[in-house]
Amino acid sequence: MKKIITICGPTGIGKTGFAIALAKRFNGEIIGADSMQIYKFLDIGTAKPDADELAQAVHHLVDFLDPKEEFDAGKFAKMADAAIEDITSRGKLPIVAGGTGLYIRALIHGLFRANPICEETLTHLNREWEEKGSEVLHDRLKVCDPEAAARIHPNDGFRIVRALEVFQTTGVPISSRQQNHDFGDERYRSLTLGLEMDRDRLYDRINRRVDIMLDQGLLNEVNTLVEKGYSLNLKSMQSIGYRHMGMFMQGEVDWEEAVRLLKRDTRRYAKRQFTWFRKEPGLIWVSPKDIDHAARLVKDFLT
Repeated sequence: MKKIITICGPTGIGKTGFAIALAKRFNGEIIGADSMQIYKFLDIGTAKPDADELAQAVHHLVDFLDPKEEFDAGKFAKMADAAIEDITSRGKLPIVAGGTGLYIRALIHGLFRANPICEETLTHLNREWEEKGSEVLHDRLKVCDPEAAARIHPNDGFRIVRALEVFQTTGVPISSRQQNHDFGDERYRSLTLGLEMDRDRLYDRINRRVDIMLDQGLLNEVNTLVEKGYSLNLKSMQSIGYRHMGMFMQGEVDWEEAVRLLKRDTRRYAKRQFTWFRKEPGLIWVSPKDIDHAARLVKDFLT
């Protein structure tokens, strides 16, 4: 299996700069694993790499998709596969970096089964899993298939999604079908580094980053998108930041409340990301400041 480096962690913790530093040391190119940075025109609110950062390291899967287009973890894995093949064919190191846990899991562990009952249902459930967490889906499973829910741990998102997919598609509980959970093996050998810091410090960084985004013109960015014909109801426009500016533009909340909700929801998202990544097998936690330690880990992994 090809070797890759994966950098993950919550929003606002400094994944882009960390990945660039490693790319410089190890002749690497970065593959974005962020479900919002894929969209064109959504720059400020997604904290997309700026011109200076793009000049320091080659980035893939960033700023390529129209905001009206749908995208999911399955499509990401296919495109990331192609990028990894291209990068390694030129003798460079693929560095996957981002905070969308479902994308990373789909790439490394093969999230999607070879023969799902209904791909559309599976995709929808996986998206809910990433956005809301496995415990919410486990509560739903308790209602439709209490026997399976009693057998499956609330943190086992793979099997919760599988059980819900079977029930929603066939109307028959998976506990009565006695089916195997046919998930694939690992698709890459990944050194997966998770960035962490004191929670209060991270929340302070998030609050300050929101202020910076607003100063940079986030509201104007959303206004411009609407003027270009992008509805506030689009999935891309319902993401954190864009949704909050839309609420203000439509008169649903005043400015102070929009900013308060934006900061609160960003902090909550970071908390969900921490919860997600703490369940990932083999992940090594490092400080965003400790590039030297990370570099030693990468060197040992590659030799």
